[in-house]
Amino acid sequence: MKIFSLLSLILIITLSSCTTVRVASDYDKKANFNTYRSFAFYKPGIDKADISDLDKKRILRAIEADMATKGFSKSDNPDMLVSIFTKTKENINIYQNNFGWGYGWGWNPWFWGGNNFNSVSRVTEGTLYIDLIDASKKELVWQGMGTSALTKDVNRKQEKMNEIVTAILKEYPPLANN
Repeated sequence: MKIFSLLSLILIITLSSCTTVRVASDYDKKANFNTYRSFAFYKPGIDKADISDLDKKRILRAIEADMATKGFSKSDNPDMLVSIFTKTKENINIYQNNFGWGYGWGWNPWFWGGNNFNSVSRVTEGTLYIDLIDASKKELVWQGMGTSALTKDVNRKQEKMNEIVTAILKEYPPLANN
């Protein structure tokens, strides 16, 4: 039974460490998404995002690359404006591990107490919102959001931003307008 508990714990930790992005989107059902072919970044909105300038650059690079693969071009006279904002929170997870070695509860020559221990993990989770705004009307027509665990590894930050942005923009354009 102890081996089963240990294997279960390893499986849970492995699955929880896999990178996943939870996404959702919303849009104006009256907007004609087929008319949008060019975009520009909406600087006033991007400047308000509460992240480092380096992370902003990473996100904007990822958005620009993803929009290009969808056939959009960056323009000084765009059909659509792209803005972002972010939120972060720290998740603290406590795992009670009920396995161990020894005699179990009670006194023995080596220790008093149970054969379990707790482990604590802290994960910073970020949510990125991407807003697509009709440039002529100055109205929000589409919003996508993605939430994922963030990495502190500088070498993986661009990769993580690409993953989050791609997952969000996979929802654009909305299926009803394809």
